[in-house]
Amino acid sequence: MASLERSNRHESSGLDSCRVYVTKPFLPPLEEFIPYLKNIWDSRVLTNRGNFHSALEEQLSKYLGVKYISLCSSGTIGLLIAFKALGIKGEVITTPYSFIATAHSLLWSNLTPIFVDIDPLTLNIDSNKIEAAITNKTSAILPVHCYGTPCDVDKIQEIADRYGLKVVYDAAHAFGVKCHCGSILNHGDFSVLSFHATKVFNTLEGGAIISGDLETKSMIDQLLNFGFENETSVLSLGLNGKMNEFNAAFGLLQLNSIDDLIKKRASIDKLYRQQIASIEGISCAQFSTALSHNFSYFPVFVEADYPLRRDQLYDILIGHNIFTRKYFFPLITSFPMYKHYSTASAANLPVASDVAHKVLCLPIFPELPISTVVKICKIIAQPLNSNGYLIS
Repeated sequence: MASLERSNRHESSGLDSCRVYVTKPFLPPLEEFIPYLKNIWDSRVLTNRGNFHSALEEQLSKYLGVKYISLCSSGTIGLLIAFKALGIKGEVITTPYSFIATAHSLLWSNLTPIFVDIDPLTLNIDSNKIEAAITNKTSAILPVHCYGTPCDVDKIQEIADRYGLKVVYDAAHAFGVKCHCGSILNHGDFSVLSFHATKVFNTLEGGAIISGDLETKSMIDQLLNFGFENETSVLSLGLNGKMNEFNAAFGLLQLNSIDDLIKKRASIDKLYRQQIASIEGISCAQFSTALSHNFSYFPVFVEADYPLRRDQLYDILIGHNIFTRKYFFPLITSFPMYKHYSTASAANLPVASDVAHKVLCLPIFPELPISTVVKICKIIAQPLNSNGYLIS
């Protein structure tokens, strides 16, 4: 591979000169959004649970098959509010293999993250290792449905019930995902969604907290609005975590197209798998534990028998204007604010460490051309010729 450095300087060959990123948010026709904006302009209601906010909560509740949903300004805010609502203190068992917001929400809440290794197949927290991490300071478990693959929800709940622990699911990837008993979002004390622009369903920025009864939803809504019970009474230490009318209106418009968008993602996922099946040294994540998946990501793993290392393939794809992402590398436990925790060592997290060094998320979004998927797979299949140069 001595000539690999030379190959990385080559211009894109055979692909459109436009850059292809790992994701691209779907934007409906602008003219379809104008009536929503006009409604906001006419009403002058910009926030504080306006008509669009209420309508989106109602429609999402029906679509997702959940009892109650509270919209918020981001998934991170949703996690902070969930911990506050449950009165969680001390240690919380979680995964090192996630976006940094998962663990950051714990530190912001003055909670101590206890990292547990992941399952090599689902890439979720290994439920078989949770119990050994429980101490007399443990108060909760914070699992993540990684890439939208359902966690082992039954076993996690059984452990939580046995030890009197709360369970908050980071469901940022799990919009619309169903498991053996319906929506995956109905598990745990709370499930928290992200509606960031990169997600399958987005409100530009935003998130939501799923709860199981009206009393709990009312408490969540109160915490999302400074703790106000009414105009003159503040009952709890809340913050400003509300979703505004513009985000909610955009979400309502997005919801009209969501089934079609997920179908398009599914078609791209299927084509990737067909193309990659014959490429030695590249394996795909399996989502068989979900009865209904949302195809939010397409992670592949660069194995030892592939001719290049993961980072080399990453660079070669950039040379073709294909911008993949190393989700999730480095591990959360590699960042300075987490390194000092005893459970953050690589020795304690061998599976997560291994996966993080070989994962590569390929582009997947509804408007991704099929021809681009085929060309991406061709580059992966034959990244170099016999002289170490890119194949044109």
